[in-house]
Amino acid sequence: MLDLARLRALHAVSVHGTVGAAATALGYTPSAVSQQIAKLERETRTTLLERRGRGVALTEAALHLADTAQQLMTIVERAETELEERRGVPAGRLTIAAFASAARGLLPGVLADLAVRHPALDARMTEIDPHLSIDLVAKGAVDVAVVHDWDIAPLPTPPGVEQAVIGDDLCDLVVPAGHRLAGRTSVRREELKDERWITQPAGLVCHEWLVRTLREAGCEPDIAHQAEENPTLVALVAAGLGVALIPRLGRGEIPGGAVTVRLDPVPVRRLYALWRTGASRRPAITETVRALVERWPV
Repeated sequence: MLDLARLRALHAVSVHGTVGAAATALGYTPSAVSQQIAKLERETRTTLLERRGRGVALTEAALHLADTAQQLMTIVERAETELEERRGVPAGRLTIAAFASAARGLLPGVLADLAVRHPALDARMTEIDPHLSIDLVAKGAVDVAVVHDWDIAPLPTPPGVEQAVIGDDLCDLVVPAGHRLAGRTSVRREELKDERWITQPAGLVCHEWLVRTLREAGCEPDIAHQAEENPTLVALVAAGLGVALIPRLGRGEIPGGAVTVRLDPVPVRRLYALWRTGASRRPAITETVRALVERWPV
């Protein structure tokens, strides 16, 4: 009989793309994941991973087996949900994916709350970009994802995935303390056409929002610097290197070299919790969503 833990390891590699990423998601070391798959290869007498450049790729047989693993994991999830529902107490492992500023500004309090209220629940968080975590929920690789969208790019929720609104995160224009706009109470988007911008890298939601919104206002943004972490963006602004649009969640204190200015209309991104429909009755899901909404900074 095939070992479920080994199938889970193979499924994680198929979803995350690399052994290292799969290990992070599962809470194992890369060598442990490799060992699980090696044992599965011996069990099935089938080559499952092939070297490709510096990484590995799943063989056709492995892809078929990974699909089977997902079906088995769905059955196991259903059974776990029913047992947990009967007990009425959140228990077992719960994996949570959250994007960077939510992981910093919201999840610490949520995870601490869950640990105190439900000691039988083993909640574990991984920082993952929203573009990726939605698919991970749909494929059963994580139980709950904290994601966000903007007005120009509504959240695409695939079939079989449910969502709940956590809250709205307002964004401010952050400029150097000596900037021409530093003393203003508000600024219109049309007034920003000559600015040098500091933003997240292309492909991330915040970057795409900035570019599309400024273009619609008749401004082609001059992007001078790019970094993923909001504190890094703020530090670059404080050094006088440009302006940035920064959400308030997880932003931290604004240093002395920078100030915030209201951008009119105020940009808003909305945060959601996502989970699979099949796990909707699981008390661990219900309690996690409750804590996310309850801990949202009003």
